[in-house]
Amino acid sequence: MLDPAGEATRAAAGRLGVTGVTRLRIGKAIEVELEADDQASAQAQLELLSDRLLANPVIENWSLERLEQVSITAA
Repeated sequence: MLDPAGEATRAAAGRLGVTGVTRLRIGKAIEVELEADDQASAQAQLELLSDRLLANPVIENWSLERLEQVSITAA
């Protein structure tokens, strides 16, 4: 499914200096897939995105929920 807002926001993340965003989807919730060296780096980049690009902190509250990616291999 095409998500023009998600793609435009993903491109803007790069201009903010946030690297590694491989997927960004905007709907009722915003889903971001991010590649980072470690959890602290990922957390810092996601907080920057949330505060400066994804939400208007003057009128919106936001929170992060981190989901572990699980790889499943067929036997």
